[in-house]
Amino acid sequence: MKARALIADDEGNLAEHLRTRLAALWPEIEVLPLAANGLEALRAIEEHAPEVAFLDIRMPGLTGLELARRIDTKTHVVFVTAFDQYAVEAFDRDAVDYILKPLTDERLARCIERLRAKLAAADEPPALEEMLSRLARAIPGAATGRLRWIRALKGEVVQQIAVDDVLYFQASDKYTCVITRAGESLIRTPLAEIADQLDPEVFWQIHRGTVVNMNAVASTRRDLGGRVFVRLKDGGAELPVSRAYAQKFKQM
Repeated sequence: MKARALIADDEGNLAEHLRTRLAALWPEIEVLPLAANGLEALRAIEEHAPEVAFLDIRMPGLTGLELARRIDTKTHVVFVTAFDQYAVEAFDRDAVDYILKPLTDERLARCIERLRAKLAAADEPPALEEMLSRLARAIPGAATGRLRWIRALKGEVVQQIAVDDVLYFQASDKYTCVITRAGESLIRTPLAEIADQLDPEVFWQIHRGTVVNMNAVASTRRDLGGRVFVRLKDGGAELPVSRAYAQKFKQM
């Protein structure tokens, strides 16, 4: 049957890949213009009332879980997530499906088969409040938009990096450098946008272009000119703290 679908994901390349594979595996589906964040997705759903919405769990503006609470119950929800298999055991596929990043044709095809059956039977999407609450408890940070994973480019390889493994983020021209003990990778997301999704108790802005993981900091020092520096553990780099952020380190 003819149906419309919305894809909402702030990672444009991944969203475009999902749209391409969806068109190949479900030719009769009409895919609406991609939504880059939760607020765009909410507006598109309110305007077009698609039968299906593929929602990234973690998006700026509104997370996928927050968005699912606010959309009309006529839309069947599929969550798109980078969380591992253990974390997504809280999903009840009879109510809401999920696909893992990076997505595979086999997994997407099974998801499409279930969606087709629900649409053919004219099944009403179930109330999701209880399930969404369970998901929010099962997946730390999912309801708050806190980042847990980052997909970053190292050479020609896209790596999935746990945020806890990041030593610091540094702005670099049109990119943001993601520094781990394994080396340096690049993402196109601006540093300010990343900082908004990090846990402020753990990741501290120390310079206009630098956000550091305080769990990776071994010590601080102040030079004769009063400038503050943080040194990373295990003989890591020493990073300057700008005067605008130096007050954070007065007690250290």
